[in-house]
Amino acid sequence: MRGGPLVDEIDEDDFDAKDSPQVDHESDDEIIESDIELEGEIVEADNDPPQKMGDPSVEVTDENRDVSQEAKGRAMEAISEGRFEEAIEHLTEAILLNPTSAIMYATRASVYIKMKKPNAAIRDATAALEINPDSAKGYKTRGIAFSMLGKWAEAAKDLHVASKLDYDEEISSVLKKVEPNAHKIEEHRRKYDRLRKEREDKIVEHERQRRRAEAQAAYEKAKKQEHSSCRSSGCTPDECAGGGMPGGFPGAMPGSVPGNIDMSKILNDPELMAAFSDPEIMAALQDVMNNPANFAKHQANPKVAPVIAKMMGKFAGPK
Repeated sequence: MRGGPLVDEIDEDDFDAKDSPQVDHESDDEIIESDIELEGEIVEADNDPPQKMGDPSVEVTDENRDVSQEAKGRAMEAISEGRFEEAIEHLTEAILLNPTSAIMYATRASVYIKMKKPNAAIRDATAALEINPDSAKGYKTRGIAFSMLGKWAEAAKDLHVASKLDYDEEISSVLKKVEPNAHKIEEHRRKYDRLRKEREDKIVEHERQRRRAEAQAAYEKAKKQEHSSCRSSGCTPDECAGGGMPGGFPGAMPGSVPGNIDMSKILNDPELMAAFSDPEIMAALQDVMNNPANFAKHQANPKVAPVIAKMMGKFAGPK
């Protein structure tokens, strides 16, 4: 049969990175997953009301345990004669009398398998495993039930555990049908996980390039404005050597003198590049650049102060 798509929308889209950092719409691209060709028959899921379950926390008397075993014996006889509904009734009686027995639940689960009721089987097998986590029959019946529903990965997982606990030919036979589909699903998942990761990495890189380009452009603009101001005022280059700040902030910060700024120190600092996209931080930097005396009022702001301090370090001259 042809398995349906695990995810409706993923598209092995074009992630070709352009030289331009303009990638505002990159996040709109999606990846469309292809279908997986799977083999194997599945049954229609049963949606009957949940079967009666006992309370495994109760204390079971010896008498109830004995009567429970008698009910199980009648169930096994009914199973051998193909009377599955009757077997379920006897096993339900056995479970209610002795709800601490994992094997009772696992046995009823196996009957539900014969009746092609995988959901009911899964409920019973899970109950068996809650009582006894090492129940081979619990893992086996649940694994077979999962395979009947086309849940190949879950089926393979349970059947492998069952095989380690108590190998039998039936487990091996079902695994041979289940494993190829489980492997296809796993390979499919890994492929699209990789594509998603590549897509996310490219978006992050494009965003980094965009911020770098914006910061570089702002720096160049600030330098031009400062040089223009210097020429109009008639001062010498040394007298105007206040430098420029990314984001269009001309001038120097308190304690920073050199105008020959190494912009790579800023552009290669991811923390500063991220800070420049924060309106609150940028407003504070603008305030300080307009009036260095305002630096003091921002020192108490735990969000802004570290950025200003780091900027001062970047712009500080050689010691």
